[in-house]
Amino acid sequence: MKNGKFLVDLARKAILHYLEKHEVLEILPEDVPNKEMTEKRACFVTLMKRGELRGCIGSLEPVRPLVFDVIQNALNAAFEDPRFYPVIRDEIDDLEIEISVLTVPEKIQIKSKEELLEKLVPGKHGLIIEKGWNRATFLPSVWDQLPGKDEFLSRLCSKAGLGHDEWKKPEKMQFYFYEAEKIS
Repeated sequence: MKNGKFLVDLARKAILHYLEKHEVLEILPEDVPNKEMTEKRACFVTLMKRGELRGCIGSLEPVRPLVFDVIQNALNAAFEDPRFYPVIRDEIDDLEIEISVLTVPEKIQIKSKEELLEKLVPGKHGLIIEKGWNRATFLPSVWDQLPGKDEFLSRLCSKAGLGHDEWKKPEKMQFYFYEAEKIS
């Protein structure tokens, strides 16, 4: 993405601004380098510290301009991810920031586990699964840690609060594929 560095810098600046002033960073139209940044897009912001996950929060649907989605998700990843304590000022220089800009999720009709395994492309597809109230997603970058389709799907089911083999009964589930452009 053109001006990807701008988005990573914006995420870091938003976290720093919040740490110092306890308020959300405001951005003016003249601060945005191009129109692409103001289009409605969904993104995830992932924070890593010395190679370990430190926070990851995002949006699955495009509901606001990308620059605002980056700011909000950077703050949520830094201060609202329930798996971690909030980021403190001393950590900011050790944080690696990765932004995944998502395509709009596309509902895929799946009739069998074999069809799901055939259509799902490791490294390319992010996946949202739904069954009743249960819902979870894995970004395409998760394939780096879980390269096998069976394990990827089992862990995603567990993340959604479902049995790890639930994906093997796809006729009772909803599947949405998306792709992501990773910027770090």
